[in-house]
This record gives sequence, structure tokens and C-alpha cells, in this order.
Amino acid sequence: MTHFDVLIVGAGHAGAQTAAALRQQGFGGSIGMVGEEAELPYERPALSKEYLTGKKSFERMLLRDAAFWLDRRIQILPGRRVDAVDANAQSVTLDDASELRYGQLVWATGGYARRLQCTGHDLDGVHVVRTRRDVDALHSELGTASRVAIVGGGFIGLECAAAISAMGKRVVVLEAQERLLARVCGREISRFFEREHRQHSVDFRLSCTVERLQGQNGRVTGLLLSSGEEMEVDLLIVGVGIVAAVDALLAAGAKGENGVVVDRQGRTSLPNVFAVGDCALHENDFASVSPLRIESVQNANDMATHVAKVMMGESRPYHAVPWFWSNQYDLRLQTVGIAIGHDREVLRGDPTKRSFTAIYLKDEKVIALDCVNATTDYVQGRKLVLARTSADPRALADTSILLKDLVAE
Repeated sequence: MTHFDVLIVGAGHAGAQTAAALRQQGFGGSIGMVGEEAELPYERPALSKEYLTGKKSFERMLLRDAAFWLDRRIQILPGRRVDAVDANAQSVTLDDASELRYGQLVWATGGYARRLQCTGHDLDGVHVVRTRRDVDALHSELGTASRVAIVGGGFIGLECAAAISAMGKRVVVLEAQERLLARVCGREISRFFEREHRQHSVDFRLSCTVERLQGQNGRVTGLLLSSGEEMEVDLLIVGVGIVAAVDALLAAGAKGENGVVVDRQGRTSLPNVFAVGDCALHENDFASVSPLRIESVQNANDMATHVAKVMMGESRPYHAVPWFWSNQYDLRLQTVGIAIGHDREVLRGDPTKRSFTAIYLKDEKVIALDCVNATTDYVQGRKLVLARTSADPRALADTSILLKDLVAE
């Protein structure tokens, strides 16, 4: 039975960064990384942006080339899935019934794209966007499709809408909430992006869900919405979030639900088992609701680096300000902090000029910013979030005042 001093389950951003950071920190033991996909670790954000549009090749999306992993003696086991964990024996069972032993285990599996459960959900022509294989399958059908429906008005849905509408397709976005991006952004950002997409001929149905998918010869041809409206489609994309891939870990006794609970060092409730990235339910100093999962490259990389340091003897708690970005058309949205739970929203700048910032406060303190084509605000506003600055909303809204001048000394 093969033994690794550190076994990493998951070969996405979090898993790859854990392995790289361990070597950077001077770890000399054996490292194995199990990944469900056949490819080397690659960047995910481009899947719904440049890779979908064909502007970026897959080779340019690789986080590191094969030589990097070989030179650092990091053994990647691609195309394999961990089906069971035995924390007492410190072993995992793979999908081919083979076993691996570990000294320490890092769970970095992220999640699976959430799918519809209504009648017709398994028809051909229904797609998700989570892996290279997903996007390759989607891209292969886009050429013959003219009417595309997207379920989900979050970032994945809107990024796909931007990319596909630019191909000349008729696109409609279906969102269960009353506004776009409702789970992550304030109303100013929601209104702005709805206007921008409509100007690019993207249509919307808000406050509605899909009741049933209709099809012919095993392929989707239409939708029945909760409003009673029927809609003809050639292709459907489902972008309604992820389900944390933690079943095997929870079955082994780890605490969690829709994620695995970790402490401030990234440890699960199982001995010698850590978790990082999208699947890790953790306390975050910059969130008003905890524990929570943060689905971002920043959090994956920062948690992975933190856990690598903990495994090398460091004991400081995880403390990293979340940040995120989204590219849609010629717009770049940069977010710092977590807006969930804010009780006041301050508009800085003019949305009609397509460069502005939404600043979120809770208990009079700045907790997050959404910056649209406003990089200076993003860079300077990060300091406001880090310092939990109390600031006069009138000063925050005044574009003649630099945000850096509002940071308490």
C-alpha cells in the first residue's frame, strides 16, 4: 500500500497551492495529490470567460507545467476519486478499491456543480460550468444553438451570458431572487449589471424558477417557468452554485454540513486531517456570518498557504481579507471583503459613467467594497476593510476625497 507523508485530495487551486506551499516552506517528505480530472491542475475562473469564448487555450490555463510537479517531487494521481476515508487507519480508498495511507491528509475537493432536480433535468443540452470537460461539451453545442437559457443570476451565470451574447446568441437569464447577484452584492451593483446586460440584448426573468424541462428525442427544447411562461431553448446552462464535495469525509465522522468544519488552523474534527478552499466551513474575521464557505481563488490559495505553514509548525489563526473579481464585457468588478449582513450601502461615483464603487457598512464600519472599473478605490478601499474603519458615509461618497485618506492612523 502506497504511503504519503502528506496526501492531498483535490487537484484544483487549493490542492495545488497546498503542495507547492509545503515545498516552499521546506517540507521534505513525500506528497501525493489525488485529482478526479485527468488534467494537471489548472485555473478555474477562465472557464466561464476566456476559455468559453476561445480567447485562451487550455495550455495557458495550467497553474504549473508538468516539470514543476516533477522537480518538486509532488506525485499527482489524476483521474482518481477518493470514495472513503478511514481516519483511524489513516488511509483512503479510491474508486478502483485501491488504498493509500497518509501521515496527514488535506481535503481540497471544492465542490460539484449543483444541478436542477425538476423533470427533464437529465436531458441532453443541459450543461454546467465547473470543469474543462463541462466547458468543452458546452462549446461543442454552442455553434448550432441560437436560443440559450441560463439558470442563475450569479457570477457564473452572468459571465456566461456576457460571453455567449457576444457570439450573437439570444440569451435569457432566469433568477429565483428578485434581483441579480442578490446573495453577494447590494442593489446598486445588481441594477447596474442588469442594465449593462440588457444593453447587450440579454433578457431576464427574475423571481422565477424552472418547473419543468421539455424535450424531444432526449434533448431539451423548452422550459416551463413558475410564472406559467413556456420558453423555447436550444441549450440550457445551470449556474446555481456548488455542493461541497465532502461526503466521504463526513461519512468518516468529520463535523460539517454542506462543507466540513475546520478550526482557525484549518484542522477538521478528525485527527491529522485538514480542509482548505471551497469545501471548508471556517470562521472568517471579515464575515458577519460564520462559519461559512468562501468560493474564490483567493480563499483557496490563502487557506492552502496557511495550512502548509501550520503543518510546518506555525500556529497563527487564519486571517486573510477575501477578494474576488469578475470580468463581463469591458467591465471589471473587483470585490474586497464580504458584503453579507451589511446595513448600509454607500454609492461612490456615477454608475452611468461605468466607473463607480458600492461601499458596504455594518454598525458604521466598512466591511466590503464592490468596485466597477475603479481600481484605485479597490486598492485603497482594501485598507478600510482591513482596519474595520468607521467613516462618515458622506466622505465615502465624495470622490474628491481619496479612500486612503479615510483610513485611521
